[in-house]
Amino acid sequence: MKPLCLLRWSGTVLSPRTRPSLLTRPCCIHQYLSFPYPLRTQSTAASIFEEEPNDAPQAEQPPPSPDTPLGKRTKLLSMPSPPPPRAQRSAKLAALHARLALSPQLPIETLARCLIDSTADPDPRFNNSSLSLLGSSLLSYYTSEAILCRFPRLPTEVVFAAMSAYSGPKALGSITREWGVEVAAEPGGEVDPGYLQCRRLETKDSSGNPTGPVVKEVGKIRPNAAKGWRIGMSSRTVYDNQFGEEVKERVVEGETKHKLIPLEEACANFVNALMGAVYLHLGRRAAKVFFNEHVMSRYLDVARMFQFPQPTRDLAKLLAREGFASPTARVHSETGRKSRHPVFVVGVYTGKMLLGEGSGSSLVEAKTRAAVDALKKWYCYQPPEVRVPSDAVNGKKWEPLMIDGGEVVV
Repeated sequence: MKPLCLLRWSGTVLSPRTRPSLLTRPCCIHQYLSFPYPLRTQSTAASIFEEEPNDAPQAEQPPPSPDTPLGKRTKLLSMPSPPPPRAQRSAKLAALHARLALSPQLPIETLARCLIDSTADPDPRFNNSSLSLLGSSLLSYYTSEAILCRFPRLPTEVVFAAMSAYSGPKALGSITREWGVEVAAEPGGEVDPGYLQCRRLETKDSSGNPTGPVVKEVGKIRPNAAKGWRIGMSSRTVYDNQFGEEVKERVVEGETKHKLIPLEEACANFVNALMGAVYLHLGRRAAKVFFNEHVMSRYLDVARMFQFPQPTRDLAKLLAREGFASPTARVHSETGRKSRHPVFVVGVYTGKMLLGEGSGSSLVEAKTRAAVDALKKWYCYQPPEVRVPSDAVNGKKWEPLMIDGGEVVV
């Protein structure tokens, strides 16, 4: 005999009010007890587990005790950032501490503080503003002395570009992603301390449209900016930041309750703060090792950062300043002069000394490339032994390095 499904069969005679539903009935008593909220379904019929409405006024419940789990969570939700004791129970912080091979002398609470931006928690006792200021000064000092002592003939503009490539916001943001640091969607006391907490500016959706307030640069902080004076290298060195970028005032469009920051700057503040924390807790030597391993270990091709509008003229001015003879171009080899794809190899000489060599599809192009090669060889000169001023500590005598006359002024 075929068995009958009584539950499906009785659905035609039971009313919607009393018919049990497979979607709303829990499979066991434990599931019912562990789900404190009323179940929601698409049916208009009331569930048999819903309580009858009571029109009697209910007394206000007292606030939860701080010792209960609900009270602790309410207290965390009211905090702008996670409390320091939570850092000891964060697996993300422990993994980041081990991934960076930090010394046990660096407290994990300090690492958690480095991840809290001033836009998330304005209290300077719990954010990374002070550590970031110290770390930014150290990174700028170590980076500038490493570049200038390794390439003493670099022009100022190339020095600014190299500084930004090593320790700029984009470079430090890339370092933060390589370290595996994730950014919290919104800061708060309930967030895991292993996340980078900040209030991001110009967040975008999947289509690339901004979903938050937009910032615009409306004014310049440089004095006499309204007069329209020409901005030279000396002015950029005095008034601009360590990367030669003009500092401008920002204005946020739209209503916002909190101070906002771009994500790249928040990542840069984290790396700067960690650099300052290493310097404070572990000392100067550990900070220098940390800088060499994570910042200066990145490869940068300085020769590709040059751009010469008129290389032949610049080379002639450089040779005249250094007391050499005027440059002359000589053809080393050629092939296919009358074909569709000729190739010429030209060398630039001063007297009998070969300065540079280049190839091209025409004599003019080969001569220009030879002049560029000669200029790059001059500006990218590296001394055989590189010494930096920060190494002259503990009574060690400092030996001066070569100081070049600077780039050619045309």
